[in-house]
Amino acid sequence: MKIHILDDWFNTLSGLPCFAKLDRHDVTVWTDHVEDIDQLVDRLYDADGVVLFRERTKVTRDLVARLPNLKLVSQRGVYPHIDVQACTDHGVLVCSKTSGEAPAHAAAELTFALIMSAMRQLPQQMASVKAGTWQVGVGKTLHGRTLGLYGYGRIAKAVAGYAKAFGLNVIWWGSEDGRNKAVAAGETVPASREEFFGSCDVVSVHVRMLPQTKGIITAADFASMRSGSVFVNTSRAGLIEAGALLDALNRGKPNYAAIDVFDVEPLLDPTDPLLSHPNLIATPHIGFVTEDEFDFQFSDIFDQVNAFADEAPIHMINPEVWTA
Repeated sequence: MKIHILDDWFNTLSGLPCFAKLDRHDVTVWTDHVEDIDQLVDRLYDADGVVLFRERTKVTRDLVARLPNLKLVSQRGVYPHIDVQACTDHGVLVCSKTSGEAPAHAAAELTFALIMSAMRQLPQQMASVKAGTWQVGVGKTLHGRTLGLYGYGRIAKAVAGYAKAFGLNVIWWGSEDGRNKAVAAGETVPASREEFFGSCDVVSVHVRMLPQTKGIITAADFASMRSGSVFVNTSRAGLIEAGALLDALNRGKPNYAAIDVFDVEPLLDPTDPLLSHPNLIATPHIGFVTEDEFDFQFSDIFDQVNAFADEAPIHMINPEVWTA
């Protein structure tokens, strides 16, 4: 099969052990990001299968309709960036492993690194010492403070484990089902949403980006937060009500935000009002960006390619394409 891999910005995949799984295929790896639909069509015109790098490229109806040889889209995780119905209409099978028992340790570790960075003002302290001005400001100790985790999933549970090891009190909020599971596990769930946001020194959100979760963190939630608090988001920018985080930082509640995700990615404008805010700590969507995590995730993705090539596809999202 002619397989095209999109958006491998640092040409990482070809050096990983899992890449050998594609040895029997004709593989093209694209190491830049393209938005222009005509350019994407030119690149992918002869592709039998396309491998996606998370949600970096959208698979739209227009794109699929213009790729006559395309038979497979293989990726891992949720797929709000894929027009599955358009793929079905054009006979393109979408395969994506969307569940597993193990958490994404890389994302959980980055989350806790951002919590520590914000509480101890690490970016500011680093910049100050390198500028020859020594210390700047005073940070806060984690031990004895309260971390609120919004979303009772695998990544949040891993973060909770780190937090408890550092002596943080952990409380939970999220969907009714998630809150019930937390209570059943003996965790602390406040009586109300307002109490949750108002009780935390740090709030970290861990929710999948779905139509029903878009804008789930609101301006009212930020207004409930304590003065001097920190908000962390390593999930998706769309979980936050449009414009609410920037307004909240300008109002001082939360005092700091530490985020790994943005509405526009890659965000290359250093003057962007949110990115340039003095009380924002930012990383460029690297929650899953480690060699270990890539090898783990793309091993599944390449297994899906081989299973399709062997006429025994796995993790089908639109199986009606295969059975038709």
